[in-house]
Amino acid sequence: MPISRDRVLHCDDAILAVNKLAGELVVKGAGNVQRLPMLDFLKKEYPGIHPLNRLDFETSGVVVFARNKTVLACAIKSKFSGWKKVYRTIVAGRIEDNHGEINMPLPARAKGDGNPSLRSGQVYALTRFAVLARFEGSTYVEVEIETGRHHQIRRHFQMIHHPLVLDALYGDEKFNRKFSKYTGYRRFFLHALRVSLPHPITGKEITIEAEMPKVFEEALKKL
Repeated sequence: MPISRDRVLHCDDAILAVNKLAGELVVKGAGNVQRLPMLDFLKKEYPGIHPLNRLDFETSGVVVFARNKTVLACAIKSKFSGWKKVYRTIVAGRIEDNHGEINMPLPARAKGDGNPSLRSGQVYALTRFAVLARFEGSTYVEVEIETGRHHQIRRHFQMIHHPLVLDALYGDEKFNRKFSKYTGYRRFFLHALRVSLPHPITGKEITIEAEMPKVFEEALKKL
């Protein structure tokens, strides 16, 4: 299904940003897929683009693409310095602290990042969060990350015993069944609300934001 123009959040000669829906692929992964990824559709109108960040299949929100290989190389060379990504999610259990940090290394997808303080096969990862609302049995949080490791938010909240509600991979199966029965939802809620980054040409910080999905807002009202 082609990407509608109202989902384009930002477009200039260097950067394209699009609002990804939950249940969409950014790029083709391993194995058989039943639908084409966003990249395939977008390349028809924006040839030469390359994704600068990726979101899980179930995650919605801001995805940023480089418009050409020069911009891509610039971002990789800078190691995405100055990037900040803000998400919102619902986690299991009540988090009592209003603010917190989860500073725990995560398994590397490839070789380590060169930090000698980490064990082999681990990478540095820091997740900051702020509580937005507390419900009976769950908490609505805003999360900020700079590193963006594989499943970082999902893994980190599991590690502090507050996994994302309805997360089949890292969540609590018994809790998820009860939550799903109460709310009627089957998919976890994780939305990439905002990305800030230095513009690769001007160097000026730009901020790109994607509005909250209606289904996410409906779930909050139910809770």
